[in-house]
Amino acid sequence: VQLQASGGGTMQPGGSLRLFCARSGRTFRTFAMGWFRQAPGKEREFVARISWSDSTTYYADFAKGRFTILRDNAENTVYLFMKSLKPEDTAVYYCAAQIDTLGQYDVWGQGTQVTVSS
Repeated sequence: VQLQASGGGTMQPGGSLRLFCARSGRTFRTFAMGWFRQAPGKEREFVARISWSDSTTYYADFAKGRFTILRDNAENTVYLFMKSLKPEDTAVYYCAAQIDTLGQYDVWGQGTQVTVSS
């Protein structure tokens, strides 16, 4: 399976943005999909996760109430809806999948840049 992230851009503080993660290729199993981000000079951090079996979601504390992860099985796409954006949300956002091992992200897409600035 391959992942393609898109939807990044430049927004003013308080704005909203929707990120897309399109899946392609065949796989017999997916445990979960997730979003991560990496800001300049910082380590990559977890943002949100959605279980593939029952769509259970889990968020980092900074994402709760502002970010929403959803999946569309028909379009084979995972979304990250972000609102009330802050300058500290500026980062490269990556989508990833747990394919072979539960709890381990073993397939990664390229990142998409999100910049929040006035």
